[in-house]
Amino acid sequence: MHMRTVSRGTYLLSDQDLILTDQEVPSYILKVRDLPIEEKPREKLLANGPENLSVSELMAVLLGVGTKKEEVMTMAQRILKEYGEKAIVHQTDPSILSESLDIPIAKACQIVASFELGRRFYAQDGGKAVFVRNASQAFEYLKDMAGNKKEHFKGLYLNSRYKVVHEELISVGSLTANIVHPREVFQPAIEHGAVAVVVAHNHPSGNLEPTEADLEVTSQLSAAGKILGIELLDHLVIAGENFKSIKEV
Repeated sequence: MHMRTVSRGTYLLSDQDLILTDQEVPSYILKVRDLPIEEKPREKLLANGPENLSVSELMAVLLGVGTKKEEVMTMAQRILKEYGEKAIVHQTDPSILSESLDIPIAKACQIVASFELGRRFYAQDGGKAVFVRNASQAFEYLKDMAGNKKEHFKGLYLNSRYKVVHEELISVGSLTANIVHPREVFQPAIEHGAVAVVVAHNHPSGNLEPTEADLEVTSQLSAAGKILGIELLDHLVIAGENFKSIKEV
């Protein structure tokens, strides 16, 4: 395992097929009332900001409350799973959404309105696709992580043309092999059809040197990616305005 700073090297994707499994991932039904206060979506949003919430947690905040037959976190997770994140973004008819997902029309309207706002602001901002072909471009995309007071571990998921098709906040807290498990890194890759992953985490201390845990996580992810046919292109350590790349050679 060697550590080096990468600024000009270009990522090279291996010619390999994406291996998917026919086995369903068991769903975990999470109830808001069972969570500690700091982990409840709304309280978490207030304390840590929206960037620290998962997609299902953000959906739960948007929905506000569930129904008599379905708790809000369960509803949020089901909506995203059954309709699909990409499909729901483009649905503009609340009636179709309500009927397809068996949710109240008011909640369907909330979902459609939120994505319409996003589309309008996205259009005003230019809405350009992001491509990551080297560590410098990955750092440019993720450099805001440096300002986090806790360690954040994120993944960038790329298609065969190096286009970012998804970004995922994988964990918050101390980086250890027990917290960052390969299944948490590669499940979004399978869900979004990515062929490669770039992961990154910040060091709030400002020290760019990777720890033993950093090196071990990189080794585990690289090995898991080879089994799945989803390439781990890089693992960046971000601190201040600088970064280092951990790569297995």
